[in-house]
Amino acid sequence: MSARKLGMVAYRVLWLVFFGLVAADLALGLSVGPGWWNFTPVVLAYAVVLLMNRWGGTPDKPRATREPVEVAPPVTGRWSALNSPADRTPSHGVHSYGQTFAIDILAEPEPGARPPFRWLWPLARRPQDFPAYGAPILAVADATVVRARGRQRDHLSRTSLPGLLYLMLPEGMVREVTGVNRILGNHLVLDLGDGTFAAYAHLQRGSLTVREGDRVQAGQPVARCGNSGNSSEPHLHFQLMDGPDPESARGVPFTWQGIGVPRNGETFQAPSASAALG
Repeated sequence: MSARKLGMVAYRVLWLVFFGLVAADLALGLSVGPGWWNFTPVVLAYAVVLLMNRWGGTPDKPRATREPVEVAPPVTGRWSALNSPADRTPSHGVHSYGQTFAIDILAEPEPGARPPFRWLWPLARRPQDFPAYGAPILAVADATVVRARGRQRDHLSRTSLPGLLYLMLPEGMVREVTGVNRILGNHLVLDLGDGTFAAYAHLQRGSLTVREGDRVQAGQPVARCGNSGNSSEPHLHFQLMDGPDPESARGVPFTWQGIGVPRNGETFQAPSASAALG
């Protein structure tokens, strides 16, 4: 196990100890010391993170500049980009989980097709209300499936201010503590060869059509878009990495054939798989 993974295990264990101490204090009246003592594991958890960064630089930052790897787009039809590496890197604000060059894309079959963000009401919507939900997700190259997770539920959207705060604070913290699988939700990782791996996150439960060890061809449907994991609404989170495990991999830049890397808010038209291959 790498130093990075050992550090993350220690970080999560310390947070679980904190939650256990608080629960024991509130529910059972048990305490191992003064009230501030309960926060000791939190201080230690962040100390672990600081030590990892001090000794290893930024442990998730790519080691060297790489040329973008050109792959086919993972979807067809009209989509828009969010959190794009064309605007900044790391695109999601952090290098962790191999997402330095990750991108989020949302289906936009026509303007106004997506339910808009609301300040208060409705608090949440069904994933079926969004055009991305159930959209086919395609292999971006000939590859081997090295990771396939597909049992997590598709939850309601977080497209109101209270819902977004819930996603960012209590829900986000719990997902961070419980590990990468709960952050990515249902996901796939494909080995494209030459040390490059493609990850697809927030897939629909039960939609994966491949298993670990399967060979796939570029343009082959491998799953459907969902709203599992750390997701505010149905969308696809896509990234390239230098290893099969998102918890220890570093990001790799990409470009989509015929599209490039769309900027935040930019809509793009991905051709059908047959047209792309032709």
